[in-house]
Amino acid sequence: MSTVKEQPASTASGPALKRALTTPLLYFFVLGDVLGAGVYVLVGQIAADAGGAVWVPLLVALLLALLTAASYAELATKYPRAGGAAHYATRAFGPFAGFVAGFCMLAAGVVSVAALARGFAGDYLSVFVTLPVAPVAVGFLLLLALVNARGIRESTRANVLATVVEVAGLAVIVVLGAWLLLRGDGDPGRLTRLGTPEKGAMAAVLSGSVLAYYSFVGFETSVNVAEETRDPRRSYPRALFGALVTAGAVYVLVGVAASAAVPTERLAASSGPLLEVVEEAGGVPPRLFGAVALVAVANGALLTGIMSSRLAFGMARDGLLPAALAKVLPARRTPWAAIAVTTAAAMLLALTGGVATLASTLVLLLLVVFLLVNVAVLVLRRDGGAAGHFRAPTVLPVLGAASCVLLATQIEGRVWGRGLAVLGVGAVLAALAAVRRARAAGADGTGSGPAADDTAGRG
Repeated sequence: MSTVKEQPASTASGPALKRALTTPLLYFFVLGDVLGAGVYVLVGQIAADAGGAVWVPLLVALLLALLTAASYAELATKYPRAGGAAHYATRAFGPFAGFVAGFCMLAAGVVSVAALARGFAGDYLSVFVTLPVAPVAVGFLLLLALVNARGIRESTRANVLATVVEVAGLAVIVVLGAWLLLRGDGDPGRLTRLGTPEKGAMAAVLSGSVLAYYSFVGFETSVNVAEETRDPRRSYPRALFGALVTAGAVYVLVGVAASAAVPTERLAASSGPLLEVVEEAGGVPPRLFGAVALVAVANGALLTGIMSSRLAFGMARDGLLPAALAKVLPARRTPWAAIAVTTAAAMLLALTGGVATLASTLVLLLLVVFLLVNVAVLVLRRDGGAAGHFRAPTVLPVLGAASCVLLATQIEGRVWGRGLAVLGVGAVLAALAAVRRARAAGADGTGSGPAADDTAGRG
């Protein structure tokens, strides 16, 4: 059995990727992607929406994320392939829906990497040295691409170290918050104050949960490396749920520490809320958190870059993107073409400065993807899939789909306008891809394509 686990995954429609990830490496992959740079700024924004009880929206967001995570766990163990949501939507609803899901993930991923590159080159780096943003962002993205192409094992080992640094930095915040309370400088009474003068308690929880939900985004990227996991049916659910619960516990503790240590108004007004805790407590050099933030940003960009390249690779292998994107390095077995294209797109966004206008649509785009995934679980129950895969109780994907709709109703109308524009572009490209597939099928006279080949290979 161990010999089988070490072999590259085989597919009927293209080259396979190398199986190199163990359960601990996959756990740190998910944890590192969830514990990204967002937590260093989101606590203040959640406080502005929800009041002093920051931990409540964080806990609600964790529970909502676990619902959709259950759907991902079932599909990733049932179909352990790169491509993730695009592959699942293709199997459940056809190539058009698969393309839209994949396009939303790609758009969100590439924009996120570009935004993180600019963040790395901007305020975080200026704590130590002031350099032009554009060349630093480009150099940063090139370095990440080289690490990505080097190999999934090397990338995830770098992630383990970075994740340890991130968690250590957040642990310092928890300790400092406790110290402030012990010496009598904090106010634990703020932890029960839910709502603002403009919003009641329920509205505050819902709006705060949308922001908090973004802090848990990242778990969905791990399905794109399921094909590179040695035993995905066993490893993936353990790593996914373990990492989400760990991240949730860290976030709730950080929220409690920050809210108890710093007045809500000051926390809400700060763009660096955790730095407010450091300054309130004293004794810790502010530059230390500059370094931790840089590590967090770099790690988040690396993992999102891995997701984007594997997603492009999987979509190309399924016939949803040009076949050239499915090329892999012969020795490294990494998708070099997909890495090059997604990196180039991120560079373009980072250089043009258009990231800010698209960043607010990320949550909406991902909610569209999550809705498709939750419904796909139910549709694909007719297909047995891989033997022994994880199976979520039916109520979980139903509640997961409902949670996506609920959170989408809390997103502002102007964000919907931008999100619908992106979805419109995806729909047009999906239609063009459908025409291309139809012509190819007519030319070879078989009427089959990658999706059909994949279906034929089901066990």
